[in-house]
Amino acid sequence: MIAVSSIDRTAVMSPRTKGRYAGAIYLLYVIAGIFAQAFVSERLIVFSDAAKTAANILANQSLYRLGFTVYLLEMAGQIATVVLFYQLLKPVSRTGAMLAAAFELTGCGIKIFSRLFYFVPLLVLSSRASYLSAFNKEQLDSIALLLLRINDNGAAIALAFFGFSTVTQGWLIYKSGFLPRWLGVIGIIGGFGWLTFLSPSLGMRVFMYVAVYALIGLLATIVWLLTIGIDDQRWRERAAQATSSIWT
Repeated sequence: MIAVSSIDRTAVMSPRTKGRYAGAIYLLYVIAGIFAQAFVSERLIVFSDAAKTAANILANQSLYRLGFTVYLLEMAGQIATVVLFYQLLKPVSRTGAMLAAAFELTGCGIKIFSRLFYFVPLLVLSSRASYLSAFNKEQLDSIALLLLRINDNGAAIALAFFGFSTVTQGWLIYKSGFLPRWLGVIGIIGGFGWLTFLSPSLGMRVFMYVAVYALIGLLATIVWLLTIGIDDQRWRERAAQATSSIWT
């Protein structure tokens, strides 16, 4: 029994290691998201011109499919960080960590569903199915662009849920003691920025400002997790005190 208990303890991943995994996955999915958005979507999609968008997609089908795959990998990475951060932050407040995870997973679900509307335009434009023969080229181009707009608006709705998650997570980091308070403050401010997407038209107007701020905050978090990392001793102290949390 003693040997089994010893093996179990050594097999458990330390909080600092979990934090470093979270930082590494954060970095990978941020790179994936930037690639899919900046080097695929913004290069191929012209929301003011349905015909040009259709021509770009048809001329770059492999790149477009790659963009879709990378978007899904981005979401897989984000879901992985949700799990890791839930485990890291639950000593601060199990209920708070669960709320942050639930909000973020809801946003991920909405965003993943929205990506269906990113992929379908390729089928609309490239398929030679008989049921599409009722539409002329201009109509198919317009349908494809409409689907892409739905994808964009779905992603915007997801950002509002990420806002709720980021505010909650930022507060937990601020209260944690095993991560610096300034990271929590950065997260709370960034989360309120994403909450502008509760009104999608407002969110779209301020998107670039919020995105740049959020990217800087995320990079600061990544660097901290990969270099200095979680304070293991303080984390264990909080875990031991978890039963006395007002959130429990």
